[in-house]
Amino acid sequence: MIVAIIPARGGSRRIPRKNIRPFAGRPIIAYSIAAARECGLFDRVIVSTDDDEIAAVARNCGAETPFVRPAAWSDDHTGTDAVVAHALRWLAEQGVPADVACCIYATAPFITPEDLRRGYALLSEKERQFAFSVCACAIPIGHALRLPVEGGVVPLYPDLVEARSQDLEDAYQDAGQFYWGRATAFLNRLSPYGAHTAPVVLPRWRVHDIDTPEDWEHAELMFAVLAARDAGSLPR
Repeated sequence: MIVAIIPARGGSRRIPRKNIRPFAGRPIIAYSIAAARECGLFDRVIVSTDDDEIAAVARNCGAETPFVRPAAWSDDHTGTDAVVAHALRWLAEQGVPADVACCIYATAPFITPEDLRRGYALLSEKERQFAFSVCACAIPIGHALRLPVEGGVVPLYPDLVEARSQDLEDAYQDAGQFYWGRATAFLNRLSPYGAHTAPVVLPRWRVHDIDTPEDWEHAELMFAVLAARDAGSLPR
């Protein structure tokens, strides 16, 4: 069985009710559920939540909420790997174990069914343990700066700060959209970093880490621009 698991706990401090807050007219979790359903890969699309309102919204969007996530797996310090492992153990206890799972973030409105299919293909073709979304960093990491608490501006890598961009190695970051993995890899808490993982490279303009109200506004503006372009109102 192939299962999508969408973590969506109720407590969000920086953006209250973040996982079901309206984004471009729909609860933001609706985009992740729709992509999972439309990609045609999943036997089940499950939202793991501790919150009744989130569960109701998820079901209205077409997902299952077959269990209530325990409080022990719903605090600020619980990682998504633990949430996915909990869901996989629950499925196994019900007699319907999954072979492959995809953790999809609830706040990923730019996710597409095509990217999910591409991730699954990469996971399968070389028998990888994981495949997850990444994108190129906006600037070379060697040119990164830090701002010390005592004031000033300091290069993070003093030996590289004067190097030309074209002479520095390209760097990538986790795109924070989805994480394909074999159930055994999630359950054994295997690190997603290494030769056993395939990167699913996304264009940087379709990657938005939505953690603050400013992030939210920026993402909605980009979403509106892309919608206008797709509708023919803007040139491609």
